[in-house]
Amino acid sequence: MTARPLALVTGASRGIGAAIARALAPDHSLLLGGRDVDTLHAAADRLPDARAWPVELTDPTALAAATSGIPALDVLVHSAGTAEVGPLTEATAERWRATFELNVVAVAELTRLLLPALRQARGHVVLINSGQGRAASPGWGPYAASKFALRAYADVLRGEEQTSGLRVTTVYPGRTDTDMQKAVRRDEGGDYRPEDYLTPDSVAKAVRAAVTADPDAHLTEVVIRPR
Repeated sequence: MTARPLALVTGASRGIGAAIARALAPDHSLLLGGRDVDTLHAAADRLPDARAWPVELTDPTALAAATSGIPALDVLVHSAGTAEVGPLTEATAERWRATFELNVVAVAELTRLLLPALRQARGHVVLINSGQGRAASPGWGPYAASKFALRAYADVLRGEEQTSGLRVTTVYPGRTDTDMQKAVRRDEGGDYRPEDYLTPDSVAKAVRAAVTADPDAHLTEVVIRPR
């Protein structure tokens, strides 16, 4: 029996990350990354071949320990992230650091630690970015800046790993119906209308399309917007 490819999805306890895990579940073994241990275990129990992978992504020591037992990895999906809105005059240094620590530094470090495993499998890195990573809007300063940095990171990784066979895809979803989006709308002071947004499953299907593309195809960027 052929072993199923292995995918690690961060932020897999809810929202887009959970939807991506469900989309990959039919033909992948899964490591579900996140902080909420109970939620991760419950999610793993609902999928055919999944296990919880709880780790604090901003803790380099914990991250090194958690990745040490992964010799080969076919897919790494970076879905974990944080977002707050507000004017630049209210964006403290602490908020800038916290945003970049999770949205950029943790992504770079987790990928660095897993590059040998990804190269071994000629694998695929998927980075969930944002529309704010292509065109920044007022009120989104630290978040948009972190997503522009994530875009640059993906471009450099793709170029440096071209000879290893690694595929790198950046996905730019528009506003999506998630708990994070609800918190953002509260901060913005606007009404929350789920029908105005993408569903997490729609984003997950785009990720699956990139991951399951034919071997000769490399979907480098995917832009998704609500209709």
